[in-house]
Amino acid sequence: MTKENSSKQSTSKQSTSLFLLSPAGQQVILPAPAVLLAPMAGVTDLAFRRLVKRFGVHLVFTEMVNARALLYGNRESLALMQLADDEKPVAVQIFGSDPATMARAAQIAAEMGADVIDINMGCPTPKIVKNGEGAALMRTPDLAARIVEAVVKAVPLPVTVKMRRGWDERESNATEVARLVEEAGGAAVTIHGRTRDQGYSGRADWTVVAEVRELLRIPVFGNGDIRSPEDAAARIAETNCHGVMVGRGALGNPWLPGRIAHYLATGELLPPPSREEIIGVALEHLAALSELKGEHRAVLEMRKHAAWYIRGWPGAARVREDINRAVTRQEMEETLRGLLQHR
Repeated sequence: MTKENSSKQSTSKQSTSLFLLSPAGQQVILPAPAVLLAPMAGVTDLAFRRLVKRFGVHLVFTEMVNARALLYGNRESLALMQLADDEKPVAVQIFGSDPATMARAAQIAAEMGADVIDINMGCPTPKIVKNGEGAALMRTPDLAARIVEAVVKAVPLPVTVKMRRGWDERESNATEVARLVEEAGGAAVTIHGRTRDQGYSGRADWTVVAEVRELLRIPVFGNGDIRSPEDAAARIAETNCHGVMVGRGALGNPWLPGRIAHYLATGELLPPPSREEIIGVALEHLAALSELKGEHRAVLEMRKHAAWYIRGWPGAARVREDINRAVTRQEMEETLRGLLQHR
């Protein structure tokens, strides 16, 4: 299949599937429109990705992985790429600013079982952008393109990019960078409708998603402020994008991406989970974290997840104090189960 023909297939309005295609011919097939779980540092580890996958999301992403650290064999960075068959297809997201380093990191990710390599051009945090990485790559489009080209040449897998609308209002250049990504062999792009300056404040501007969708032939996904199945359907209708990436809306709500996927496919709005279901899944999440990282670390990490699971519940503020005092798995389990006994 030629690159031109494969691009046409990727964006066909009649197709019920999306094809993330690499120049080497490898592909990942997703339903159309597709629902993706965003890479989120400190959140999208194997335990959480498996939960979200079980509820019906189409493609999951790891936490962002430092390319340079991978080359040094950093254990924590390698642990972020712990993958499982029951979560596939899975994308490994890497970040960095040196094309050769990014290329080698992509090869390591491919060797560890990644189905897609995603390049981070959207992280707004100061410790990342000060090194010219993450969203700072939006300010150096030529370098961004060289990184994509190097990674595409290094691995046979589809290579995607997650980026922002731009650095700030004056440097809102997602259309330019997205075009360069496509020319460099990128298989898809995801556009977060905020600038780096906005961080996660204000509202996401989806007009840029529509502009990029109109410009490119490869799949274009939108990201930002997706809190419900209706939000996703409305943004897809407005922009004609190929799907949505769900980020913070999934915190404490691993059902959301799957509910969105079901709604987009059938028009049926599934009911939100009951309190019993929420606590049951929270306990599963704790058990999975304990198996993955050990009890002590699991309990510490579960504190934030537990607070997200019960967000908005009566008395949640008081219960959060108990959650943050828990130091053993048993204490955390008793605190969560107690929410059902004192309603």
